[in-house]
Amino acid sequence: MRLPHETSCVVTPPTLAPMEAKLVAELPDEPGWQFEPKWDGFRALIFRDGSDVDILSKSGKSLARYFPEIVAVIGAVDRRKFTLDGELILPVGDVLSFDALQARLHPAATRIAKLSRETPAQLMLFDCLMVDGGDLLSAPLTERRSSLEVFHARHGEPSLLLSGRTYNIDTARCWLARSGGALDGVVAKRLDELYQPGERAMLKVKQHRSADCVVGGFRRAKDGAGVASLLLGLYDGDGRLNHVGFTSGIEAAERVELAARLEPLIEAPGFSGKAPGGPSRWNDGKESEWEPLRNELVAEVVYDQVTGQRFRHGTKLLRWRPDKAPSQCRMDQLIHELRPAELATIERARED
Repeated sequence: MRLPHETSCVVTPPTLAPMEAKLVAELPDEPGWQFEPKWDGFRALIFRDGSDVDILSKSGKSLARYFPEIVAVIGAVDRRKFTLDGELILPVGDVLSFDALQARLHPAATRIAKLSRETPAQLMLFDCLMVDGGDLLSAPLTERRSSLEVFHARHGEPSLLLSGRTYNIDTARCWLARSGGALDGVVAKRLDELYQPGERAMLKVKQHRSADCVVGGFRRAKDGAGVASLLLGLYDGDGRLNHVGFTSGIEAAERVELAARLEPLIEAPGFSGKAPGGPSRWNDGKESEWEPLRNELVAEVVYDQVTGQRFRHGTKLLRWRPDKAPSQCRMDQLIHELRPAELATIERARED
């Protein structure tokens, strides 16, 4: 179901990454912005070329085999060639279930087919990158959104949804205040912004501060029977994985099972940049040994503050992210707190 590489006018999977959003503390309160709900699902680029359909994750891996019901919906659209940007979501009751989405990433085709019938996914659309050979990547958001609305008006059905949008920041703030449940937050996009593949050209505000981190190592429990904490890393601009903190909020019943999962991944160095080790406030001034891991696992953690390019306190393990490539876990996700001296400088500059 992967798209063939036909001509230069076709947007092909290897050369296209989704435009991403940078986590910020507040929505921009100025003209020229569009606000959209941030849906809690799997980001997906949708490709249709004749009878071929593919669904690619942010990491560039095909998700088509895991969501046959969405492939069928896209294949039934009366258009020969198009590229869309959206989010795979899976409603369970009145909320969107990320766990149910993760359950789809199963090796057995029979299991996937059963789940696709029992709990069908939906595709929430929010951008249009190409229709019938017309490349919209270099078009502003206003034009892309207009094309998307026309596309959805003609081809929308219960599993193919159009994400809402508003220019009113008060409405967006209302969405954010009510984002528990279905919404994961709010995304802000400039109306004149061109589509920038792979760049954090949008802004997002979430109810909590979170970061997708590479698990570069772990520390064992004192009795050696399980995992005490996971060691987290983020890539810097030079491609080095730097240790940025840890998470120890692991259920007691899962610690031994997690250790068994990590054992086959033990491999040096774990961190190619700044590495853990040596006395710190986290280990009561005593050096604590740790096991390095191959950089394959990604976990989303919740944190409170950042100091010196690392989490100030321990983080909470929110969920595993099998849909995210480790290379996408970069330092620019972090919100860095202003120190008092920096804040005073900004205030003086504004007065001047």
